Amino acid sequence: MLTQNENDMLTRVGAGTPMGELFRRFWMPAMLTEEIPGADCTPVRVKLLGENLVAFRDTDGKPGLIDAYCPHRGAPLFFGRNEESGLRCVYHGWKFDVEGNCVDLPNSPEGETYKDKVNIASYPAIDKGGIVWVYMGPKDLKPAFPAFKWTELPESHRFMQKLVINCNYFQSMEGDLDASHGFYLHSTLDGNKNNQSLKIRGNTSVDPSPRYILKDTDYGLLMGAVRSQPDGDMYMGITHWMLPAFTTPGASPKVLQMNIRVPMDDEYTAHYRIRYDLNDPLSDQELNEDKYGGFLFPEVIPGTFTPKANKSNDYLVDRVMQKNFNYTGIKSFPIQDLALIEDQWAPVSPRTGEHLVSADTAIIRVRQTILKAARDLMEGTEPAAAQNAQAYGVLPSRMVLPAKSSDDDIATALEPHTIPQA
Repeated sequence: MLTQNENDMLTRVGAGTPMGELFRRFWMPAMLTEEIPGADCTPVRVKLLGENLVAFRDTDGKPGLIDAYCPHRGAPLFFGRNEESGLRCVYHGWKFDVEGNCVDLPNSPEGETYKDKVNIASYPAIDKGGIVWVYMGPKDLKPAFPAFKWTELPESHRFMQKLVINCNYFQSMEGDLDASHGFYLHSTLDGNKNNQSLKIRGNTSVDPSPRYILKDTDYGLLMGAVRSQPDGDMYMGITHWMLPAFTTPGASPKVLQMNIRVPMDDEYTAHYRIRYDLNDPLSDQELNEDKYGGFLFPEVIPGTFTPKANKSNDYLVDRVMQKNFNYTGIKSFPIQDLALIEDQWAPVSPRTGEHLVSADTAIIRVRQTILKAARDLMEGTEPAAAQNAQAYGVLPSRMVLPAKSSDDDIATALEPHTIPQA
């Protein structure tokens, strides 16, 4: 259980807050590449860490994220003309490039000299792996891009979805740090014989009481969730939490997964879900399920990033399905989670009334780690993980361990998974 002050520090992400400043030390997704598909395309509104921004591509195709409002008199640049290597405010014609420089100020005689004294807040942006990434921190501390292996793969090797959800980023992320909920929330009522999640993941154990072996790492936390198997051996799923909000939940032995939570503000989160194959293009069967199956990736309202099954319609819970087929009565795997995190006490869970148990060990450790990083930054110590791009090349894994393996044996088995795979 956290104190109110600790929870405020954990969840508030605006400019100047400890957690907001920590996030600003890392590269974060701003939007899908397809949202600004080409040079001089339509501008797009973006909200990140409480800041209202506008994204666009210039005539050379370079992405840019700038303040949403013209510094002249605050007119919205979303309505601007994207032309000739800059975004022009339609109120008085002031024009800005992707680096925030005013390149034209035509409505006043002194404009040709005065424009050099005007600029707008802007942030470096790059395209990687189907996402436009942004860095919002101090310019002299801009880190190398983290070595996520999926960002270097051909487009045919990955599939991703962006969802906008109505809860705080940490509330959204905690499920990835909680191995015990899957036995209940994602189960079917036939002893999991028709549990699509287990079929996809290839899990060999449905022990409802996993225990965690944890290891602090250069990037955050290595988590080994150990479960008993019917034959007496132990199955261990190996996952990672990487500062500030990257996770690698278990996937199938061949197709891996990453989740990224980006705070739009304190109460809304952009959730990016990526499935990828390191070696081959995704199979037709995988792509068909991803695009149309509705289980791994929920259907969204056209033209939005909002799931059709959402809080306003009780996530389309089917009580007949719940009575006869699965634990929740909700079809989609991510929506099963969403129903339990968006509809908690509030979009920002207070956490002061929790009763945590040993199954919450990883959640507790991650809270402690990220709060310490935020406090250290307040005291002038920059997060080392932000400057250690290569540490982010770690991958999820799984293994079977002999019966009665000790915690030391398990920790030794985990050790190689702290090292990025070549």
